[in-house]
Amino acid sequence: MLCTPPVHLRRASFGFTLIEVMIAVVIVALLVAVALPAYRDSVRKGRRAEAFAALATVQQSQERYRGNHASYGARTDLLPIINANTPNDLYAISVTDVNETGYTATATAQGAQAAETGCRILSVRVAGGNISYGAGESVAAFPDVNRCWAK
Repeated sequence: MLCTPPVHLRRASFGFTLIEVMIAVVIVALLVAVALPAYRDSVRKGRRAEAFAALATVQQSQERYRGNHASYGARTDLLPIINANTPNDLYAISVTDVNETGYTATATAQGAQAAETGCRILSVRVAGGNISYGAGESVAAFPDVNRCWAK
């Protein structure tokens, strides 16, 4: 004959213990700590497309302008095509060093995009028919163009 304890002595186990819940919370916190920065970097990288599109528009507008004039034009000459900011206000667009043979178009991150490191400023320089791309923290130093201008 099988001996079983009386019903009132049996211990019912429902749910999780506090230790099990705390272990699960720690695991989730570690996953979030690793995944969130990578996710934010991916979002910022995707938002760079807005700056690339604006700089391409500047290049096209400049070539159109130069076809009708003796030199390239300042940003104000290219209005209303070239605005001061990109459509979502993530980048400020400027055109500098304008002369007969070239110009520099710069997209500077602002707002939510300003937290991006290394690719805060994206630039296109045209000088004597040669195009060079730049990217970095300042206009003076463009260390690694391929990091920001992925092809």
